[in-house]
Amino acid sequence: MKITKQEILDTALDIFAERGYDSTILKDISDRLNVTKSALYKHYESKEALWDALIDHVEQYYSENFGNMESIVIPGSMDELTELTLRQLRFTMHDETVRKVRKLLTMEQFRNERMKALATKHFYSDIVSIYTTIFRGMEEKGLIHTNDPELLAFEYIAPISMLIQIYDREPDRESEIQQKIQKHIHFLTSVLTM
Repeated sequence: MKITKQEILDTALDIFAERGYDSTILKDISDRLNVTKSALYKHYESKEALWDALIDHVEQYYSENFGNMESIVIPGSMDELTELTLRQLRFTMHDETVRKVRKLLTMEQFRNERMKALATKHFYSDIVSIYTTIFRGMEEKGLIHTNDPELLAFEYIAPISMLIQIYDREPDRESEIQQKIQKHIHFLTSVLTM
């Protein structure tokens, strides 16, 4: 049976997210794919090489689908800001790849230096940078007034991030969490336009 790199990466993500890096061996991945370990070695020379390729792949996937500093479009209104935030929220909460990566980052950030850095990057610094740029741009357009766009970005995203963590642990509370996030967004956007 011939397998693709994408099939290997998808399966590796599933297993790493279930068991963590240290508790996963290549045989686990080859067994789930129903191939031999030597078939995996044709694509990746080691578990570490597969791990590195997986992290690189999910980094690119997230950047392309969530957004990044190069793709920022400054909203022209509070409604556009709300829609952007809710679109990113839907992607973050419902995309299975992102959910698995978030679980993997949460587990591995305490055991792996690269994962620790990626957890900080994705759970804090990238999103604060994106929204700092958004709020600075909205201020330049005269849509909001703020003395500190970075602090505003932090205040905007921190409660959302906290609620996503609750959702990850308790997905049955999704409706309640969505309502709280929308209420938070409405409150902050109304304060910004006063």
